Amino acid sequence: MTTYNELAGFRVNYLSSDPTLNSGNEGQVWYNSTSGTLKALVQIKSWASGGNLGTARRYLAGAGTQTAGLASGGADTTFLSATEEYNGSTWTGGGNLGTARQYLAGCGTQTSALDFGGFTTTNQSATEEYDGSAWTAGGSLGTARRLLAGAGTQTAGLAMGGRITTGGITNTEEYDGSAWTAGGNMGTGRYIFGGCGLQTAGLAIAGAYGSTATEEYDGSAWTAGGNLNTSRYSLAAAGTQTAALGFAGYSPNSAATEEYDGTSWTISTSMATARRALAGAGIQTSALGFGGQTTTQVANTEEFTSSINVTTAAAWASGGNMGTARKNIGGAGTQTAGLGFGGFTTTQVTSTEEYDGSAWSGGGNLATARYDLAGAGTQTAGLAFGGATYPPIVYKNNTEEYDGSSWTAGGNMGTARKALAGAGTQTAGLAFGGTTGANSNATEEYDGTSWAGGGNLGTARYVLAGAGTQTAVLAFGGYATAATNATEEYDGTSWTGGGNLNTARNALAGAGLQTAGLAFGGVSTALTAATEEYNGTSWTTSTSMATARRYMGGCGTQTAGLGFGGETTVNVANTEEYTGSFVTTTASTLTTS
Repeated sequence: MTTYNELAGFRVNYLSSDPTLNSGNEGQVWYNSTSGTLKALVQIKSWASGGNLGTARRYLAGAGTQTAGLASGGADTTFLSATEEYNGSTWTGGGNLGTARQYLAGCGTQTSALDFGGFTTTNQSATEEYDGSAWTAGGSLGTARRLLAGAGTQTAGLAMGGRITTGGITNTEEYDGSAWTAGGNMGTGRYIFGGCGLQTAGLAIAGAYGSTATEEYDGSAWTAGGNLNTSRYSLAAAGTQTAALGFAGYSPNSAATEEYDGTSWTISTSMATARRALAGAGIQTSALGFGGQTTTQVANTEEFTSSINVTTAAAWASGGNMGTARKNIGGAGTQTAGLGFGGFTTTQVTSTEEYDGSAWSGGGNLATARYDLAGAGTQTAGLAFGGATYPPIVYKNNTEEYDGSSWTAGGNMGTARKALAGAGTQTAGLAFGGTTGANSNATEEYDGTSWAGGGNLGTARYVLAGAGTQTAVLAFGGYATAATNATEEYDGTSWTGGGNLNTARNALAGAGLQTAGLAFGGVSTALTAATEEYNGTSWTTSTSMATARRYMGGCGTQTAGLGFGGETTVNVANTEEYTGSFVTTTASTLTTS
C-alpha cells in the first residue's frame, strides 16, 4: 500500500526545542512541542526606504555601512564638494571635499574614508582622506582618471579601471595610507562599473557599455569571475569578493539586484527606484544605495536587508475578560499595556479599564460618557476624542487626556462626530472619518493642546479603523454606501490610496503602523473574525479570531495586537491577543526556543 510519505512527502519534525539554524537549512519546518508553535526557517530579502540625501546628486562616491554611511562629491547642476553622513535613518552634513568633483570613487568607513580620482573640467588624480569631520589631501593617483571604481580601506585602498579619454583602462593602483603604487592590470578595460571588497580581494563588476563580466583581484593579479545575469553599467556595489551585492545601473535604468557568492551571481529582490549613477555601501546582507539618476538626479536612499529568520505561525489566544461587557469602545496602548474606555452597554459609559497582558483592572472614569469614540496614545498617555450620546444622538467634539490614573479635558475637535478613527499619540494625534449624520472625510491633527484641519480622506466613511503615527497613518475599511475595502495612507498632509482589504467590512478594529498594519473583526455581509496584515503595499489574510464580532476596541502592533469587547448578538467582554506571522529571530544566534 502507498504510504503517506510517498504521497505527501516528509513529515514535519516534532521537536521539544528549536534546532541550531543557519542558511544551510533554509526551508526547514518543525513543530516546537514546548511552545506549541509551528515554525519555519525562511530567508527574508528586501529593500526599504531610508532618509533622503540633503542634496540630490549623481556620480557620487560612497563608503561606510548601512547605519554609518558616507556620501561625497557628485553633481547636480554643478560639481559638488558636499559630504553627508548617514546614521541609519537620516543624512546630516559633514566636512566638504577640498576638490568639488563627479565621477570619483570612494572606500573605507564613515570616520576613515578615502576618495580619489574623478572629473572637474579635467580628469583628477587627487586623493582625500576623511576623519569623520574633515577631508585632508593624500597622495595623488599615478593615473588621473574618471569613472573608476574603488574598494578597501583608507590605509589599504584599491583604485581600478576608469576612463582617460575614450574607452576604459585596465590600470589598478594600491594605496598604503600615503601613496599609490601600481598593481596588476585588469583583464578588461572598463569604466562606469561597480567595485567592492578589499585591496587583496577586490571585485570589479560589469561596466560600459553594458557588460556582465566580473573580475576578482587577489592583491597582485585579476582573474575572471562569474557573469552577472543582467548586462548593465553605472551600477553600485557593496560587500566582499565572496559575498557581494550589485544593484541598479543602466540597461536602461534598472532596479535589478544580484548577489555574488564568489563563483556565481543570483537574482535577488529589486530596488524600489530604478536608477543609475548611484553609490553603494555596506555588506551583502545589510547594504545601502543612495543618490543617482532617473531622468534627473535623485536623493533617494534604500536599505537592503537579507536575513535568515525563524518565522512563527500567526495565532490568536484568549486573554482576560474585561470587567464590563460593552461595544463601540475606544482603545489605545499595547498588548501588555492596553487601555479601553467609554462605549455602550445599555447606555453610554465613562468606565476605563487597563490591561496588563493578562487581566483588566479599573482606571479613572472619563468626564464625558460616550460611545463610538476614538482613541490614540498609550496606557499612561492616552487620548479619547469624538463619539456620541444617545438618546437622542448628540455628536461630541470633546477631547480628554489620560495620565495613567485620571482623565482631563483637552482641546475640542473642530467637527463633532462619532464612529471615527484615530491614530498617533497624546501630543500628536489624528482623527479622521466618522459621521455627523452624513459620512465625513474630515481629518484633524492634535498637538497636545488643540486640533487643526488636515487633508481630507478620499473616501468619506464611518465605522472605519486606523493605525500609525500622525504623519504616517493607515485608514481602512468602514462604511461608505456599503461596507468598503478601501485603504488610504496619510503622510501628514494628504491621503493617497493604498492596497485594498481582501474582505470589505465596517465596524472593524485596527492596530500597528502604516507599513505594518493589522485589521480584524467587523461585519461585511455577516459578522467576521477575519484578520489581515498590511505591509505598506498590500493586505494578506492571516489567522482568524476565535470570536467573530464588531464594534470592538483594538490596540497594539501587527505582531502583538489586542482586540477587546464588542458585539456578537450581545455585548461581550472577550479579549484576544494576536501574535503575528512575522515574529522573527535571527537564526544564526538562535539555538533554543
